[in-house]
Amino acid sequence: MNDKMQVARSAAEEALGNEDKFLQLIEALSGSSRRARQSAASALSILAKEHVDLLLPYGDKVVDALNRPEAQTRWECFEVMTALVDQDSRLCDKAVPEAEGSLFDEDSGLVRLAAMRFLCKLGATTESRSERVWPLIDEAIQCYHGDYEFQDMLGAVDDFAAGKLSARVKGELASRMSFDAANGKGALKRRAQQIVERVQA
Repeated sequence: MNDKMQVARSAAEEALGNEDKFLQLIEALSGSSRRARQSAASALSILAKEHVDLLLPYGDKVVDALNRPEAQTRWECFEVMTALVDQDSRLCDKAVPEAEGSLFDEDSGLVRLAAMRFLCKLGATTESRSERVWPLIDEAIQCYHGDYEFQDMLGAVDDFAAGKLSARVKGELASRMSFDAANGKGALKRRAQQIVERVQA
C-alpha cells in the first residue's frame, strides 16, 4: 500500500468513529483545495466499500463532486456512486449526465473505467435503466476497443449482461459482442463469449 493509500485508509478509519471527521470529508468534496478534494474522495471511496450506508444521506454531495476538474476526485466519487446503486438507485439516476461526460474523458482512463462501471451497475437494475444507459455503454465499447482499460470495462459489461435488461438491449449487446466472440483471441474472446451467453440464456 503506497503512502497516499495509507493516508486515505487512516482518514477513513478515523472518520468511521468520529462524526465531525466524517462531515469534514463530505464538506471537503466541495472545497477550494484540489488536494483536499482528492484526499476526501479517496477516503470516502474506502468507506463506501465497507460502510456505504453512512454515505447514503450525502449522495447529492457526491453527485456534485463528479463535476470537479481533477480526475481522481471524479473516479473515486464514481466508485462511491457505484456502491450506492444498491442503496438508492433513484439517487444514482442523477449522476448519469456526469457519467456520460466522464465516460468520454480524453485524459483519464481511470475516470472512463469508473464511469463505465457505474453505468453498467445502474443499467442492470431495471429494463428502463438498461434502455437509458445502453447507448452510452455501446458507444464506449466501440470507442475503447483495444485500449488499456478495455478488459476491465468488459468485466463491467459482463455484470451488466447478467442484469435486468430489456429484450432490445439484450439483442443489441449480443450483436455488439458477437464479432469478438467469434474472432477475438484469448481473454477478449472468452469474455465476449460469456457476455453473449449471458444475454441469450
